[in-house]
Amino acid sequence: MIALVEPLIPALRRYARSLLRDREDADDLVQDVIERALVRWHQRRRSASVRAWLFTILHNLAMDHLRQRTRRGMIEPIDAVPEAQLAHPARQEAAVARADILALVAALPEEQRSVLLLIAVEDLSYAEAATVLDVPQGTIMSRLARARERLRRMMEGESAMSQPIMKIVS
Repeated sequence: MIALVEPLIPALRRYARSLLRDREDADDLVQDVIERALVRWHQRRRSASVRAWLFTILHNLAMDHLRQRTRRGMIEPIDAVPEAQLAHPARQEAAVARADILALVAALPEEQRSVLLLIAVEDLSYAEAATVLDVPQGTIMSRLARARERLRRMMEGESAMSQPIMKIVS
């Protein structure tokens, strides 16, 4: 058996490399072919060519290997993969923070919330926001300043009701 199989190993390796395009995988495949041939030597047809039988085994194992590679994707050593592909930052905190900010914006008085949304979210100018809300431009600027200040305080933990709605200037 060894006398029949050993001379075929270089040809098996060439064929395996041409199928798999990877030297190490091809050598592993040839080793699997030889192992399978040894275990199943008694199952081969005596009239059939040993060469054809071994190439058939190699071809079938290679096709199985290629199908597995397609299903599993490429396997790379962990050191070769960039760290950005290995770990992704948690997204839960950003979603919670976004929900918290939206809740705080919703807690603003209507006139402050409207101005804040028109200026900060919809990117309207002060003049455009004044036209939309039908108020003077100075009112837009003061409401926006109060909305930003109230939002900042609420984000720092103060309740919405503990802040004065308007400042008293003497």
